[in-house]
Amino acid sequence: MQSTQSAMGSGRQARVTIADVARHLGVTKSTVSRALNGYPDIAEGTRLRISRAAEALGYRPLSHAQAIRTGRTRSIGLVLQIDSEDSARPFLADFIAGVTQAASDATWTVTIAAEPTEEKVRSTVGRLIEERKADGFILPRTLCSDPRVELLRDQDVPFIMFGRTEDSRGCAWFDIQGEDAMSGAVARLAALGHTRIAHIPGGPQYFYSQLRIDGFQKGLSDAGLPFSPDLIGAPAMTRNSGARVAHDLLTQATPPTAIVCAVDRAALGVYEAASELGLTVGQDVSLMAYDGLPEGAYATPGLTTYAVDSFAAGSRLAEMLIQLIRGADPEELRELAPPTLVERGSDRPPSLTPAELAQRVIDHHSKQPVQWEDNQ
Repeated sequence: MQSTQSAMGSGRQARVTIADVARHLGVTKSTVSRALNGYPDIAEGTRLRISRAAEALGYRPLSHAQAIRTGRTRSIGLVLQIDSEDSARPFLADFIAGVTQAASDATWTVTIAAEPTEEKVRSTVGRLIEERKADGFILPRTLCSDPRVELLRDQDVPFIMFGRTEDSRGCAWFDIQGEDAMSGAVARLAALGHTRIAHIPGGPQYFYSQLRIDGFQKGLSDAGLPFSPDLIGAPAMTRNSGARVAHDLLTQATPPTAIVCAVDRAALGVYEAASELGLTVGQDVSLMAYDGLPEGAYATPGLTTYAVDSFAAGSRLAEMLIQLIRGADPEELRELAPPTLVERGSDRPPSLTPAELAQRVIDHHSKQPVQWEDNQ
């Protein structure tokens, strides 16, 4: 192989070019260019050999020249809605770190924006498309009917969803099996001896909410437990809405002895409702949820929940989006990953029957109505 010393000056090091990489490997410039830009006609072994050599030699593409040549900016777009009621801020640092690390490993960049409303998110995505600031987008928190999906479909811009949606035609996605978490939670509680188990779902606009309701009902069926509509509470995405819904469930004539929440924030409100009614989570009523919020570890007792590896999710989404941008079939890019059960003290065998639990609430319950704030 020919030395690359000719590309180096006697003092300051000259920039390594595609021609230098081609000479070093004894291949054509076209082969190097197509390999580094992910063209499918280059064998995987050849692509890896060229990319490793380019990295070893210190080759760095000029982004503006590459954009002109390939029509790509080698940038991933991520527009976050930061004020949603189920804002996943505790996950954002790990999630963004995963996206940016995977992009960096592939010598791509990430364009990140944040907006307070769905409408502004959609507008910003449109602006980034128009300004050619991103070659494709990661869409977190997918909706049942998602305007971002329709916008990107109409513009023929690659995208990958962190989640699923009702109309998945032509969609690539990566998701966590939240439905399996819900059915697993029911199975766990049933094995502990609970026979009346309730569910507090997430926001109905999110597709994951219906998936988790389906998982909950499947868990009941698999455990041989009857389903009753009054076991499904109103949607709750915050601590205080969770407290209100839990209060309604626990003051039924035949209350549940266990509750499974679609999100941890709502589950944290169950502790408050139980306390107001003279009950203790983990003793009088069992509780499980999904998300793995840090606050759950500090509840008393700690919240048993299903956690998500946000870094790994962000990393995989970036990797899959780059594959999609390079021409992969979106319907071949669909992956599910399992959540991880985090066992703490909030789920225990029942100490009371539903009838005894109802009597405990009657004996303790104040005649003054419980007031729940909407500011948490």
